[in-house]
Amino acid sequence: MRILVVSDAWHPQVNGVVRTMEQVTSHLRAGGDEVRVIGPADFRSAPMPGYPEIRLAIAPGRRLRALVEGFAPEAVHIATEGPLGWAMRGLCLRWGWPFTTSFHTRFPDYLHARTGVPESWSWAVMRRFHAPSAAVLAATGSLQRELEGRGFRRVRRWSRGVDLDRFRPGLPDVFEGLPRPVFLCAGRVAVEKGIDAFLSLDLPGTKVVVGEGPQRAALERRFPDAVFTGYRENGLLAASYASADVFVFPSRTDTFGLVLLEAMACGTPVAAFPVSGPLDVVGEAPVGALDTDLRAACLRALEAGGAACRAHAEGFSWAACAARFREALVPLQGFEESDDGEARWTA
Repeated sequence: MRILVVSDAWHPQVNGVVRTMEQVTSHLRAGGDEVRVIGPADFRSAPMPGYPEIRLAIAPGRRLRALVEGFAPEAVHIATEGPLGWAMRGLCLRWGWPFTTSFHTRFPDYLHARTGVPESWSWAVMRRFHAPSAAVLAATGSLQRELEGRGFRRVRRWSRGVDLDRFRPGLPDVFEGLPRPVFLCAGRVAVEKGIDAFLSLDLPGTKVVVGEGPQRAALERRFPDAVFTGYRENGLLAASYASADVFVFPSRTDTFGLVLLEAMACGTPVAAFPVSGPLDVVGEAPVGALDTDLRAACLRALEAGGAACRAHAEGFSWAACAARFREALVPLQGFEESDDGEARWTA
């Protein structure tokens, strides 16, 4: 099958959406599918306000149409609600093509945290975006129930996976010499991730933050005793997880939290708030602690065993994630050009 994925989040961005779609497309190709990902790098783009590392396509309509027609997809998935997502949605509606979407990011929460825009306004926009979708893919059961409660229709569960070869215990200790225990937080350093809540905790040992983002400079000034490493890839990220004593996930707004699985795959227990994402990924397994008191969760997580963490992570497969994604796709039965020059889907 020729599968088209349109995403405002793609290389060179580093985030959970990119990692998810990267793994899914890799497994689909290995299974014989032809996958084309259209991202911001295919267009003229500008930095997203407040997130210069994220580029947004500028007026993508005409070029997007040419790329889509040139690929002639047999199924379409729209991964994000940015300029590319809206443009592809418009083409699909014009041509009568069915398509699927996925809900990766709580933009209403993020926008409210940064600008004060009422969340109800943003949720209304999100509902409108996803309303024509044949299936809205949600990462967890709790997120599925929340979206359904907010008026989203045709929501389907689509879990995540972890690369168990890349993320594993026994990697070199990259935190040797730091006072123990080491409490690690990894991800985009932005206000919606709650990193200030982590750094404000009274904890023994050392707090480490891996990642980049618009809040890094301000947090470094506020918390001079914390260690900020910046981005870590090419094995250093996995080694960072494996070298920590506890992985701390202070976000209350993530839809899943791939980093939770990556840390546990490295044998590192997790501490988080009992919210959507951690509740689904961690639950009541003996792999860390969930608590409204994040400090208490961090200290209890020190008691969890590395073997249990690894075993729990092994239950999440990227192969199963890719298979569930493919099952949700709605095949296009025909692709033809009409007399007026419009490409249309025909049953």
